[in-house]
Amino acid sequence: MRHEGEVAVQRRAGVPRAGELGSVRTRPEIPPVAGEFLRAQRMLVAGAADASGRVWAGSLTGPAGFAEPLDERTVVIDALPGPHDPLAGLFGAAAQDGGHSGHDWHGGHDWHDVGMLAIDPATRRRMRINGRARREGDRLVVRTEQVYANCPKYIRSRTPGADAAPVPGGAHVSGELTAEQRAWIDGADTFFIATRAGGLGADVSHRGGNPGFVRTAGARRLVWPEYVGNSMYMTLGNLELDERCGLLFLGWDSGDALHLTGRARVDWDPGGVPGAERLVGFDVEEIVHIRGAVPLRWASGDHSRHNPPVIEAAAHLPAGG
Repeated sequence: MRHEGEVAVQRRAGVPRAGELGSVRTRPEIPPVAGEFLRAQRMLVAGAADASGRVWAGSLTGPAGFAEPLDERTVVIDALPGPHDPLAGLFGAAAQDGGHSGHDWHGGHDWHDVGMLAIDPATRRRMRINGRARREGDRLVVRTEQVYANCPKYIRSRTPGADAAPVPGGAHVSGELTAEQRAWIDGADTFFIATRAGGLGADVSHRGGNPGFVRTAGARRLVWPEYVGNSMYMTLGNLELDERCGLLFLGWDSGDALHLTGRARVDWDPGGVPGAERLVGFDVEEIVHIRGAVPLRWASGDHSRHNPPVIEAAAHLPAGG
């Protein structure tokens, strides 16, 4: 299906043959090599909109094999969002029979647009799986619409360590970033962004760079550069049609999760920020901070050799309205 948001961004960016890249180049089938990669992963980043239309990004984790391609267009995930994750409860009530045969994949109120990213920091490999999802028992079933791999640019290598024990506790919900949260974001080298456009589905993508590439500009605003990519513009294409998006920052050594939802606007003048084709400003609407949300732990390795140097980007974007 033609994605008018992607086409508009590609044209503005000067991409030759705008409209021939992006969603129109993806396929719904899961190739065997993609299935093998997916089975080896222990974490997926998922993105979806809640009942009010706000978009959130969250995580799903489990042992290798917890995400299993059942056939060329179905993935069964033996996990659900945690009880405090903003995605919890978005995918419908548990099916009474617990099965996934004989269901109508294309209809029903409990199917929900979802974007997913499988990423292996140790090898810098990643793939995206977009489609529709519903809960069946204690599992999530995804019917795929877009499956494709991404390049390893801007991904910091990380080595998996021993899992940590679950940390009991709740979520801290607020409308402004604390000093601790701002320091976390200002020192981050990785975050994930979830977007959605009506009738076109949801998507999750990775953003990475040297520490400081994403910066806070007050208690309710973030700014980051958009570096050279694959010219598909699936994230910016969704934002062209709907500014609502969700961000996820992970504490790779602590297991903390910082979920932000809000609205993003693109500034097409990068203002001299090294490596930036444009800047994105994000205005925070709600924050959910969950300590010990993810049992997985990673030791940080090398930064990507593609990362541009970092300067203060926040001053280059006008204040949001």
